[in-house]
Amino acid sequence: MRKIGLIGGMSWASTELYYRHLNKGVQKRAGTSCSAPILLESLNYCELSRLTTAEQWAHARDVLIASAHRLEAAGATALMIAANSMHKVAEEVAAAISIPILHIVDETGEKMQADGVKAAAVIGTRNVMTEAWFRQRLVRHGLTLAPYDVQRVEEIDRIIYDELMQGRVTEESRRTMRTFITDIAKQDIQALVLACTELVMLVDPDANVLPIYDTTRIHVAAGVDWILGDAP
Repeated sequence: MRKIGLIGGMSWASTELYYRHLNKGVQKRAGTSCSAPILLESLNYCELSRLTTAEQWAHARDVLIASAHRLEAAGATALMIAANSMHKVAEEVAAAISIPILHIVDETGEKMQADGVKAAAVIGTRNVMTEAWFRQRLVRHGLTLAPYDVQRVEEIDRIIYDELMQGRVTEESRRTMRTFITDIAKQDIQALVLACTELVMLVDPDANVLPIYDTTRIHVAAGVDWILGDAP
């Protein structure tokens, strides 16, 4: 197996999901006694959360590059960033190291393109839902993305940061997400991109009104492929 590097802690709740499902994926394919060879660095998210200014994002970039260097030096053969939102600086991190980064947006876009999806909507944190770096990278894979609703963006962002990233799951927020997804499904779309790891704490990707592409699940599958040597 190939050793993979995982930059986590953004949040710890999402990193826990990554670690568990990378191991479950390897175990399912390689045998019940097998575990995934992972080098995990869990960062302190209090200095990386809710970034808004160019200076804050430059600091985040430097923190992730330093982490990537440590993981590469420790023997990682590829790198994963265990957060959708932090992929905003993934290209700069990739340029600073010599091992590949498995990019969550590209893995998701390739999967959707292979499935013939042409139109979708995105839910996640505010920067994922509204900023060009995520949306334009997904569009490169032949997708048309539905416009976002500003009030919906703010409430989903609040639920993610104030509840899910702290490990809190409430029935009120579960109902809110169910209502949002029902409303989103009324648009002229074929699928929904679930672009926040923590949202699976509220949303079941397998039980909804339209197909849901869980970016974390797709990202993890790519990680398992890499570990087992199925990816180039």
